Amino acid sequence: MKTSLFLISTGFMLLCGCQSSTVTDIETHKSVNKTKKSTEYNIPKSLVRRQYKESGDVWERIRFSMDMPIPDQYLVNRYRQWYIDNPQHLERISQRARPFLYLIVQEFEHRDLPIELALLPIVESSFNPLAYSSADASGLWQFTSPMASHFGLDMNWWYDGRKDVPAATTAALDMLEYLYKKTDNWLYALAAYNAGEGRLREAIKYNEARGLDTDFWSLKLPTETRQYVPQLLAIADVVKNAKSYGISLNPIPNKPLVEVIDVGSQIDLAVAAKLAKIPVTRLQKLNPGFNRWATSPQGPHQLVVPVSKAHKFKQALANTDVNERVKWYKYQIQNGDNITVIAQRHQTNVDKIKAMNDIDGDKIIAGQFLYMPHTASQVILDVELAASQSAAKKIIHKQSDNTLVQPQLITAASSATPQAGHTVQYGDTLWSIARVYKVSVEQIISWNNMTDRDKLTVGKTLKFYQNVQNKSQQMRL
Repeated sequence: MKTSLFLISTGFMLLCGCQSSTVTDIETHKSVNKTKKSTEYNIPKSLVRRQYKESGDVWERIRFSMDMPIPDQYLVNRYRQWYIDNPQHLERISQRARPFLYLIVQEFEHRDLPIELALLPIVESSFNPLAYSSADASGLWQFTSPMASHFGLDMNWWYDGRKDVPAATTAALDMLEYLYKKTDNWLYALAAYNAGEGRLREAIKYNEARGLDTDFWSLKLPTETRQYVPQLLAIADVVKNAKSYGISLNPIPNKPLVEVIDVGSQIDLAVAAKLAKIPVTRLQKLNPGFNRWATSPQGPHQLVVPVSKAHKFKQALANTDVNERVKWYKYQIQNGDNITVIAQRHQTNVDKIKAMNDIDGDKIIAGQFLYMPHTASQVILDVELAASQSAAKKIIHKQSDNTLVQPQLITAASSATPQAGHTVQYGDTLWSIARVYKVSVEQIISWNNMTDRDKLTVGKTLKFYQNVQNKSQQMRL
């Protein structure tokens, strides 16, 4: 993610962030330059910036910088009307976007890119960094693994950079800049981000061969892509004219709410939360890229913390010995050991050992090492203890290629048959369960006729209806 990859050789197999098929990266811009009878309006890389007037609200800052023309197209109009008719959708998104929207806007303005593109996470994930698609795309910007890797995001047992909001934002902007450089057209770039450069190139060539217009609206693209671009344009129009449309976007302070801090070495998130004087669950929500109870031994070692806690956190960190940052140790398996005996001997449980060591079964080998929780620190991430990985596999991921990902609504529990259930265990939270099953807290609440103030009761069975990466009820046009 840290390197901008603008020089990619012809023939590189490029995957877009929202789909899984492999396409060939061929000089798309060559086809664009040969465009015939195109009615496409040109949107420059950086639109004319007016002198920004200071505002206390990031949404107002975004509105002030908007200049992308909104065409009078059927799908744009339909999506606009959907958002107007469902104001609660953007209201919820505004709440989710609160910690990170200022950071994202700053990065777009720093690179002088159209501010409308800062709204892409609404289309991609409803601003949910834990969103996961059936095409194996993940995070706020919905990167597939190959594209994430190519644009510099690390992914391993400890960490998934696709879910790290600051890191994934840098990678997404690198990718958007790359695609614009190849196409010289923002609607093309957006289409390629969703469908891949190869599909865009083929659609342009198809129309060229038949003497047809080659503007975005005339291209024969996948259904999802033909809906994806209009949706972003509709969102941009609704955000810009929210007051006129009766949409209430919760104000987000136009100042940093979080700070990215390099802690320099591996650290237990429970220890970091204690040093920052915030609940570990809050630290987890700000750092969804970490899959385990600690940051990766090899890095990255950046932690996102509330800006109000950053100064004291850095002071406390400087006064904490590096050896005190991780509350676990390595145990070498002895002949005759089994995982149950080891758990009993070290005053922990089998599930915790399995979670810390990514073990599916009970087989262990003498001479190898196990990560063991320190007896003085039994607090490990809730998400690792909420349910086993096998429970998450009970939900089947299926999605038709032409299913519209967004907008998304919550399915009423009475309208479907439950596909899975989860028995609440000690230590479970709605957030941790939602992360394991890759759904949203709002979905769990709706499916089980709860409110966000209801407390979980150990032994209660929660119903899950249609997984889907938050695709339970979708708008079909």
